[in-house]
Amino acid sequence: MKKITTPIKKEDLEDLDVGDTIYLSGEIVTARDKAHKRIIEYANVGEQLPFTLDGGVIYHTGPLTRKNPDDSWNILSAGPTTSARMNDFTPRVIEEYKVRAIIGKGGMSDEVVKAMEDFGCVYLAYTGGAGALAADKIKKVLGVYWLDLSAPEAVWQLQVGDFGPLIVAIDSHGGNLYKRGR
Repeated sequence: MKKITTPIKKEDLEDLDVGDTIYLSGEIVTARDKAHKRIIEYANVGEQLPFTLDGGVIYHTGPLTRKNPDDSWNILSAGPTTSARMNDFTPRVIEEYKVRAIIGKGGMSDEVVKAMEDFGCVYLAYTGGAGALAADKIKKVLGVYWLDLSAPEAVWQLQVGDFGPLIVAIDSHGGNLYKRGR
């Protein structure tokens, strides 16, 4: 078991191998299909994102949220969504923004694996159906961006503590647990 804190440096990934179990602390952001599309739109016109991805972690989830009377937010459930839906956008997001980890379920395409190897990123598998456990590890909502996309599609900036267990399913050396399993 290994513990990692964000922001993540490329060197932090060198000792991670397929099958390792890690727990993550620090800041992460959520992003699904529509958010990835908008991130690429920002990149295409050179506009700065309202959140940082450099050295960061993207969690493929559409959290169930509740807004409190004081305008703060609670995450009630945050189970992973199928990552393959973001295959078309992910290589560019990794390259452009130096994302160091992606959390999701189901794995990603060969093109994404290549980008992870080329630019230093890992894929961390999280168990589907464990949304309540994930929400328990979310300490605070730091910000929410692009609510016009809908709450599940918005980007949620989260503070997490010992988020996991996460399994290194694709390492930064091209190792791929999903290919080994076949």
